[in-house]
Amino acid sequence: MDLILLFAVAGGALYLARRIQVRLRLSRAKHPSLAGHARISRRLAKQVPFYEYTDDEAFDLDGAASNVAARRREAFDRLAGKLGAKSPITVEQTAELESSISDMQFTNANRVPFQFRNRVRKAFRLGALADKTEGVKIRNLDGNWSYDVGGSYGVNLLGYHFYKDCIDRAVERVRDLGPVLGPYHPLIGENVDMIRQVSGLDEVSFHMSGTEAVMQAVRLARYHTKRSHLVMSTGAYHGWWDGVQPGVGHQRSLNDIYMLKDMSEDTLHVLMTRNDIACVLINPLQALHPNSSPSSDAMLINSKRNACFDKQAYADWLRQVREVCTARGIVLIFDEVFVGFRLGQGGAQEFFDVKADMVTYGKTIGGGLPIGVLAGRADLMKRYRDDRPADVSFARGTFNSHPYVMATTNEFLKVAVTVEFAEQAAAAEAIWNARTAEMNRRLEDAGVPVRVRNMSSIWMFVYSQPGRYNWMLQYYLRAEGLSLSWVGTGRFIFSHNYTDEDFDAVADRVVAAALAMREDDWWTVPEDVTNASIQKQVFREVIAKRFGRA
Repeated sequence: MDLILLFAVAGGALYLARRIQVRLRLSRAKHPSLAGHARISRRLAKQVPFYEYTDDEAFDLDGAASNVAARRREAFDRLAGKLGAKSPITVEQTAELESSISDMQFTNANRVPFQFRNRVRKAFRLGALADKTEGVKIRNLDGNWSYDVGGSYGVNLLGYHFYKDCIDRAVERVRDLGPVLGPYHPLIGENVDMIRQVSGLDEVSFHMSGTEAVMQAVRLARYHTKRSHLVMSTGAYHGWWDGVQPGVGHQRSLNDIYMLKDMSEDTLHVLMTRNDIACVLINPLQALHPNSSPSSDAMLINSKRNACFDKQAYADWLRQVREVCTARGIVLIFDEVFVGFRLGQGGAQEFFDVKADMVTYGKTIGGGLPIGVLAGRADLMKRYRDDRPADVSFARGTFNSHPYVMATTNEFLKVAVTVEFAEQAAAAEAIWNARTAEMNRRLEDAGVPVRVRNMSSIWMFVYSQPGRYNWMLQYYLRAEGLSLSWVGTGRFIFSHNYTDEDFDAVADRVVAAALAMREDDWWTVPEDVTNASIQKQVFREVIAKRFGRA
């Protein structure tokens, strides 16, 4: 009896030791930041109280001298007046709509760090309405033209006129059928052939958004591997559904996601040793800022934002992931909803020379209308089992393959499969690298503490000295005639119809905005201020407010 008990205890100890070893291995593969620990970040986010700075605090948070704070206050009021006076009709109509459009309320509340939210919303009244595009410019309701650097969140790759023409031609081609759902317009066959050509994959399914395409890819991967978990990179964005948002942004607890470090041997080890991983989901844009969330001025409390795109290093990493996935029967999915054809005719697969098992597309492939596309290997795309008729993977939206969307997609793809497009797409990387270098040269010559980092025609701004007010730059840029997306300087997305003259005009405006911001003393910072000291200061503020300390 004692021997049996001894064996039981020993067996239990070995089992426990093994569980601890597996858990430690998984923990090592997580990024040490909050972005790598979804549950902790979600819990902490719920505890952060709202508070805002008083008039006496708002302009000298970095310990600036009283005369510097006074100049900042004057500059803030002056800039607010300039922005408001520039577009009164657009601003007024936008304000009337805000109370009825929840999306607008959300974006307006998340343009800057929340402590400045109410002050900025009251002072900087921005318009969100436009009625015309021309070249690389967009016009608001007051007739003011600005250079579009928002790129419609990635839709606009080839220029708005291209997509307007796509839509016009598409409507004529399918007008006789109209918005019929169920039967397919014959154009769908051409689309499938062209998508197979550019993706190198076997089968295609159509959806109404990139989010839906990613949902279907993950569902099919789980269905065919009979495994539960997906692996995604720390900070990566794959749409707004909670199945790929384990951290801040949703309420449901998730137990089927491993959010692991990019470019890490620890992650490869987890992939190689676990038996519950169905798929690895890669957003190629993470190559621009590995292990960091998409940048937004709402989180710009200091100057720690950084980017370090190394194409060769990321390609080497993806090849290692590919090898492990092949060895372990894990489905490798490239989520190219955002980058898509921006990186080349063959997308990220061609750009990094790595083959995926599934690829999702969206944004620009729709030719100007909403779409999601999933391309994959034939064995992974099947939604039922021949020997188990009730065991299915269901996905069949009623608006999938809408005739008008199929026609605009066809117009885009007819261009995207051409040799000319392939050559232009291949040349784009060098063009935008050179333009980035030129922009940084101008900023350096101007003596301002801001630089840009890029992945092809996608930019993000980084700041070279500590500061509490870097988020102000977005408003100086708007005042100079640039149309930004709501994330501010976190991302510029250029269309590829920008000429050298267009780019020079944008570069002039970026430098002018930065110089104005410097002259208004937002970057006049005491020598003892560091990014760490700013972070500690904000942490103390949150703790004091949360626990009622003076």
